[in-house]
Amino acid sequence: MMLLRRRAGLGLWRLSLTLRRGLALGVAVGAMHCPSAGAWARGYDATPTQQADSNAEQVIVTGTRDPSQTARHSVSPVVVVSGEQLRATGMTDIRDALTQLVPSVSRQVMGLDQGSLTDSLSLRGLNADQTLVLVNGKRRHTTAALSFDGGPQQGTTPVDMDMIPMSAIDHIEILEDGASAQYGSDAIAGVINIILKSNKSGITAQAVNGGYYAGDGFTTGEIFNAGMDLGGRGFLNVSAEVKHQDRTVRVGADSRTGQKDNAAIGSPQVTREGIAVNFGYHITPDIEIYSFDTYTHRDAERWAYLRTASSLPEVYPTGYTPTQTMPDDDFGVTVGVRGKKLAGWSWDLSTTYGEDHDSLGLYNSANIDLYHATGYTPQRFHIGSFSNSQWTTNFDLRRSFNVPLLAKPLNLALGAEYRYDSYAIGQGDAASYAYTGSQGYQGLSPANVVNASRDVTAGYIDVSTQLLPKWQVDFAGRFEHYTDVGDTETGKVSSRYDFNRFFAIRGTVSNGFRAPTLAEEHYANIVTSPSYANAQLPVSSPGARYLGASALKPERSTNFSAGFLLNPLRSLHITLDAYQISVRDRIVDGAAYNGQDAMTALALDGASVQEGIDPTAVSAQYFTNGASTRTRGMDITATYDTNFGRYGKVRWDAAVNFTHTSLTNVGRDANGNSLVNAQQAAYLTTAYPANKLIFGGAWRLGRWDASVHEIRYGHTTSQLTYYTGPNAFSVTNFMEFVNSPRWVTNLEVGYQLTPIFHIALGANNVGNAYPRRLPSEVSYLNVARYDTYSQQLGQDGGFYYLRLNLKL
Repeated sequence: MMLLRRRAGLGLWRLSLTLRRGLALGVAVGAMHCPSAGAWARGYDATPTQQADSNAEQVIVTGTRDPSQTARHSVSPVVVVSGEQLRATGMTDIRDALTQLVPSVSRQVMGLDQGSLTDSLSLRGLNADQTLVLVNGKRRHTTAALSFDGGPQQGTTPVDMDMIPMSAIDHIEILEDGASAQYGSDAIAGVINIILKSNKSGITAQAVNGGYYAGDGFTTGEIFNAGMDLGGRGFLNVSAEVKHQDRTVRVGADSRTGQKDNAAIGSPQVTREGIAVNFGYHITPDIEIYSFDTYTHRDAERWAYLRTASSLPEVYPTGYTPTQTMPDDDFGVTVGVRGKKLAGWSWDLSTTYGEDHDSLGLYNSANIDLYHATGYTPQRFHIGSFSNSQWTTNFDLRRSFNVPLLAKPLNLALGAEYRYDSYAIGQGDAASYAYTGSQGYQGLSPANVVNASRDVTAGYIDVSTQLLPKWQVDFAGRFEHYTDVGDTETGKVSSRYDFNRFFAIRGTVSNGFRAPTLAEEHYANIVTSPSYANAQLPVSSPGARYLGASALKPERSTNFSAGFLLNPLRSLHITLDAYQISVRDRIVDGAAYNGQDAMTALALDGASVQEGIDPTAVSAQYFTNGASTRTRGMDITATYDTNFGRYGKVRWDAAVNFTHTSLTNVGRDANGNSLVNAQQAAYLTTAYPANKLIFGGAWRLGRWDASVHEIRYGHTTSQLTYYTGPNAFSVTNFMEFVNSPRWVTNLEVGYQLTPIFHIALGANNVGNAYPRRLPSEVSYLNVARYDTYSQQLGQDGGFYYLRLNLKL
């Protein structure tokens, strides 16, 4: 870990830098998968056409129980993103790489507090909790760190995919369709299935070094993978990664000091080390034992708002900046056995345990009221801890039957699942919550301590076949029982008809659900800034009940999709898929109160805020089934290969996503007040780009390769809080702010130095584009320059990088 701190020195020996960003941008959204240039531009073994064909015709396991289904011939839109594409983006995080590759994937510009210390993404304009993440087809546990502050990810505890080493990934399958009937809760927007490497030989390594045009955010990432053969009967695949990123600072001049001395806005400092193991061994020709395991440790720090010298001059004569820390330990272990001959059935018995533990801390802080009462305050605090665990056991059966009159065998799959979820909140140091608590992040008190759990049992059945030679149909049904929120039943019907090899149509009708997370049911916290405080109350607490809270219930959805696939030329592939997702009883962080109501609610929960803060700048809210929404959109993709002979080969690709969400209903609390104000409505409906376009090409000639891609982010609209003037800190009156569309260019040039080494130099956001600047009235202390709630263009500007790849 100390080695990572050497920063630039590290960059000189990095064994493999795969940065490429633009290379992979054209990933196909839909059954045809567009591999984008990154996978082949490295020049290893495949030509552009061979790589494209292998991706498009790759057998998939997501969204189907048919063992021979390929991406191009699936009944639902499936994007296949190769591990090479991810590693070729120049990004050291899986989340950031996917946003460069798939138009329907987006991320918030910047989170605050815990929200910036864990990585979440959105699919098809819904939030992170509404996308299910699997690893090798098994449900992945979620993070324990709830995104507390405002924005479209408020209240989410998603799977943190960056805790899986990028070097371990063979490919990712993204099912862009509701799939609760197949996989259970959370699969409303779709499913992301991370498939790990299982190669039996070879060593690959990569090093990435880069930084931002602004001169900060130095990033270095090293990854390693090796495969081993186990006597011809199995494999052992081992992966590792190390990543360090310095913080970035994107602030305006603080209105109190006139200087850019407030480091609160920017990306956090992150250091991460991870390992992954994937193992399979045939104990008999028909029975295999397997296991895949990951462990990652991450240290992350972010800076809170500057406290000036007047805050506590006896301790900090020149002022201070509280710094939040979050050491994070995350691991997942899966062990299973599967076979092929059990009375004619293929079977799979597995158990998976995963856990995420976050410990929150502060340094360069103080408990001001404690100091005034006793003459002493610590400067470093343990704020508390969050833990989340999930233990899932599955038994799956699958068999094909030859049925008269059917064009192909009938595939029948059925199975059962038992899951145990737990969530815990641990208290902080007494000094962190005594009186009005530590500055920057108030400690968790004994009243906040939680030890919650629930049991989930489920059963499913899935049937697929071809009724006619060109007509495929899939049916799925699932029942689940939750000990805290009751029963749910879901179903799905999908169909595809291939008129000929040039044209096919497909469509799906399904319903889905998402059970409230244990964090949404029990989470509590208070964040304090120099002049305001924001509190999250547990939905069952006295304070929340005073504000009109009621018990949470599951979200329920109805999904429709329809599309076509067009292959008019041998190397031209086009897909179009339209969708509508209606979600009822969406869980939102709503019912926002400020002023005396918020102060009373805090008092009922045994909490208080720093003396001197204006009550109108104190707000409190809780999670609630506050609204129903309807999301409509469309994904279009196209790829085309051109051979220029002695001038090389080019793979052209284009992909675009259109998304629009509207409110169809807004609920009211027990006091008769609306559960969703205009700001929260904007988080749900307009924080996501109205459209996102990715297009470009990748060229290869001999040892040279190059790529250029454009990304156009459509506009987003936010309702921003006023920090000055008569509407300051209002929870009813906001400023409407439109983030104008933005274009970004990504460029890379690479060269195959030797048969085993490839080097590339590139830049993401070559033109150093930034979002639209904020008016001063909605910039707290004039520090924030950009709308951090938007899921549009990031605020860090251009990023340049060098990468080196090794393949043995």
